[in-house]
Amino acid sequence: MILGIGNDLIDIRRIEKSIERFGDRFIQRVFTEVEQRKSDRRAQRAASYAKRFAAKEACSKALGTGFRDQVFMKDMGVVNLPSGKPTLQLTNGALRRLEAITPPGMVAQIDLTITDDFPLAQAIVIISALPQPPGD
Repeated sequence: MILGIGNDLIDIRRIEKSIERFGDRFIQRVFTEVEQRKSDRRAQRAASYAKRFAAKEACSKALGTGFRDQVFMKDMGVVNLPSGKPTLQLTNGALRRLEAITPPGMVAQIDLTITDDFPLAQAIVIISALPQPPGD
């Protein structure tokens, strides 16, 4: 059962300008430590940050809140599963919202796809509810 769908498209140059103008203040306010370590290692640093920014925007849309009701950008972090597949790890207000929209007896799954082709970066998020595995 699909609980929410969100997408976002952003101009990579916008993130480049924010990094140039605000530097670490912008990065530390918006991105998790995991996202910072991953993006700072990339040759296309701004594109990496832009994809993660778009993922946060898309996730807020899939949650149905946008950035309000105690849902903040840093409450959503792009992480990779052991297979390499990207997903989002939610904390604080974003996690509480996810729990609120997940029906009893179900577990939430967040599917994420991110891409970039200069000057654009895009993310699509689908939040689904799956039956809870027996014994959990």
